[in-house]
Amino acid sequence: MKVALPCEAEMIDDFLSEPTEGVVETLRKYPGDILVAGAGGKMGGTMSLMLARAASAAGGRRRVLAVSRFSDAASRDLLEQHGVQTESVDLLDREAVARLPDVPLVFFLAGQKFGTSGRPELTWAMNTVVPANVAERWKQSRLVAFSTGCVYSLVPPESGGSGEADSTEPPGEYAHSCLGREGVFRFYSQRYGTPVALVRLNYSVEFRYGVLMDLAQRILRGEPVDVSTGWVNVIWQRDACAYAIRCLEACGSPARPVNVTGQGILPVRELAAALARRLRKSVHFTGTEQPKAWLNNAGWSHDRWGAPPTSLDDMLDWTAAWATEGGRTLGKPTHFESSDGRF
Repeated sequence: MKVALPCEAEMIDDFLSEPTEGVVETLRKYPGDILVAGAGGKMGGTMSLMLARAASAAGGRRRVLAVSRFSDAASRDLLEQHGVQTESVDLLDREAVARLPDVPLVFFLAGQKFGTSGRPELTWAMNTVVPANVAERWKQSRLVAFSTGCVYSLVPPESGGSGEADSTEPPGEYAHSCLGREGVFRFYSQRYGTPVALVRLNYSVEFRYGVLMDLAQRILRGEPVDVSTGWVNVIWQRDACAYAIRCLEACGSPARPVNVTGQGILPVRELAAALARRLRKSVHFTGTEQPKAWLNNAGWSHDRWGAPPTSLDDMLDWTAAWATEGGRTLGKPTHFESSDGRF
């Protein structure tokens, strides 16, 4: 099976950040400057670039301000080359946050997952104190805050996945800190009437990162694929960013949760086998599928804004092509197979 990239390797950031017509229409409805808090993370750069391109297409003058500590200078340079303003700020510093400008539209992508087991206090600070700083500072703004599907309880695949009204009793300290993050945004939304949307996402994938790349790398290294966590959801990062921007339309007070993921519940065993065929490698498995997993039902967002345009076959093809060509990865395994909530 021959696979190929959809663009030149040096153009992947442009490919991932191309806004949809729906995104452009959403920004036409909500004018004014935009701030992205946590713009230096895995999705923050794509979000910032897409917002800048969509804002330009929507017409009018506005700026996109990307805020992060920017430990990776290259990510900051990329944004500035595309007309995104950047500010290096520690979002834990309340006074530094207070000095940032007033803006009508805020996207919140900051947070911590990995390292929770070793430094739980930092995870709690990043996932609850930082949201408090941001929610207080921009209480008069429309605010889209990234959360995670990990706030839900584990469910069997035949359930169809957790919906927005379903139980949030997850395992592990990381997931509870994410519930804390949501709780902070809910509190400020109710106190000040701030319109807020909580984007419960899992799992975003792109060329350099995600569940599919994790599987591909294990197959290429000849390592067995653990299927104890037997099912996942995935969504292409461009599509995930597009849904998140369109969540400006879903913001409300009280804060409104919105599930964002791809279509269907996908068996890890089948995903690995499909990648192995594309990589022309054999695949070996370990473990036995447990009866439950973190699974997300995004039926509401799909009904409102349409199904994600990127097919699973395309995601598999592009992941295999990038892995085969030895493309750079972010070096951040997702640990999607962890069902005990320890990261």
